[in-house]
Amino acid sequence: MTGFESSDGQIRVEVTEESPVLKVLAVTVAAKRVDKAFDRTYKNLRKEVRVKGFRPGKAPRSVLERMYGASLPDEIERLLVAETLADAIELTGLTPLVEPGIDAGRPEPGADFSYQARLELKPEIELPETKGLPAQRPPVEVGEEEVLLQLENLRERTAPVLEQPADTVSENGHVLVIDYVGRIDGEAFEGGSAKGHELELGSGRFVPGFEEQLLGASAGDDRQVEVDFPEDYGHAELAGKHAVFDVHVEAVKKREPRELDDEFAKDLGDFETLAELRERIRSDLESERNQSAKQLLQRTVMDSLIERTDFEVPPGIVERQLAHQIDSFRREYENQVPAEVLQSQLVRMAEDGREAAVRRVREGFLLEAVARAQEIEAGDDDVEARLDEMAEGRGMPAAQLKQMAREQGWHEAIRAEIVDQRALEYLVENAEVEEVASAEEAATS
Repeated sequence: MTGFESSDGQIRVEVTEESPVLKVLAVTVAAKRVDKAFDRTYKNLRKEVRVKGFRPGKAPRSVLERMYGASLPDEIERLLVAETLADAIELTGLTPLVEPGIDAGRPEPGADFSYQARLELKPEIELPETKGLPAQRPPVEVGEEEVLLQLENLRERTAPVLEQPADTVSENGHVLVIDYVGRIDGEAFEGGSAKGHELELGSGRFVPGFEEQLLGASAGDDRQVEVDFPEDYGHAELAGKHAVFDVHVEAVKKREPRELDDEFAKDLGDFETLAELRERIRSDLESERNQSAKQLLQRTVMDSLIERTDFEVPPGIVERQLAHQIDSFRREYENQVPAEVLQSQLVRMAEDGREAAVRRVREGFLLEAVARAQEIEAGDDDVEARLDEMAEGRGMPAAQLKQMAREQGWHEAIRAEIVDQRALEYLVENAEVEEVASAEEAATS
C-alpha cells in the first residue's frame, strides 16, 4: 500500500493494487474541508429557499438543518467527490482509462470524509519480437470453372418466370402462385395468409414440410398443408405450434434461363459482349479473394502476436466494447427484423459476445504498443485525407463532413484509427507468411 498527501494536508490517498490494471484509491478528505462544504451548501440553500417566519436569506442554519439535514449529506457527498477526485488521482500519478467507480461514505460535520475510487489502468505490455511473426494467406487465383459457375448462377437468377400449361405437374424448381390461409386450433393467425404469393418449390423459404406437400400440384388444385413450427421459430407466438393451411394453386410457373450470349450480357448492364461480362465476374471474384486474403493475413498475424503477449485486460473496457458491439448490432438491424427476434439476438450477444470483446480490446492495446515502439504516428494531413475519403464514400461534400468532425470531435478517434491501421500494416509487412490452400485450412491449423 502506498500513501500520498496534498501539500495543504486536506486530501490523503492510500493506493492498493488489486491487479496490474486495477487499483483502489482510499481517499480521505480532512474535516476542515468537509465543514467548508457544509457551510457553503447551507449558505447557498439559505439563498434559494423560503422559510415561513423569516425574511428571504435570513433563516438560521439550525432551522435549515431541521428541515433539510437528512437529505443534504447526499448532495455534499457528490460535491466532495467531484471537488477532490481529480486532485487525489493527480497525487498518485495514475491515469485511469475510464470514469472511476466510487464507493463513498456519508459526510458529517466535524469529521473526516472517506471514499474509495476504483481505477482501471492501461496494461503494461512487453512486446515480443514483432518482425517475422507467423501469418497465413490463402491463394487469390480465380479458375475458369468458378467464372462459369457465377455466370450460370446469374443466368438462373435473371431467368424470366413463365406460366406453364394448366396440366403441368409441379416439381422442385417450379414456382407456384398460391393463395393460402393458415389456422392454429381453427383460428386464423396474423401473418398466416396471403394472396398471389409466388413460392419456388425446393427453395426452403417456408416452414419445413410446407413446400414438400405441394409437390405434384397443378393449377386450380386445392391442398391442405399441415406443419409444425419449430420450437426456435422467430415469432414466439407460433413457436412449437401445429398449423393447418388451406392452399389454392392459381398457376404453375417455371424459370426459363436465357442463352449465354452477347445479348444476355447487354441486358445486364454496361457490357457489349459476353466476354466483357466474364471479365467483370473474374475481376469481382479476384477483388473478393484479395479482400478475404488480406483479412485472414491480418487476423493470423494478430493471432501470433496475441499468443506471444500476456497481459491482463481491464474489465470495464471489455464491458464498454461489448456494449458497443450490442448497440451497433441493434442499430443496424432494428428496422430489418421483428422486434422479438432482434431482442433474442441481443440477449445471445450479451451472453456469447464477451470473447470477441476481449479480443478487440486486446488487439487495440497491442497495436497501440506496436505503434509506440515503432514510433508510428498520424499527422493532421493524414486526418484530413481520411475525412476526404469518408466524404467521398458517403457521397457528401468534404467541407460538410469536416464541419461535422470538428463539431463532434472526431479527429483524435480518426488519428488513433490511422495509427492502428499503420501498426497492423507494419506487422503484416514484416510477417513470415505461409501460403495455405484455403481460408478454411488456415482456420483449422
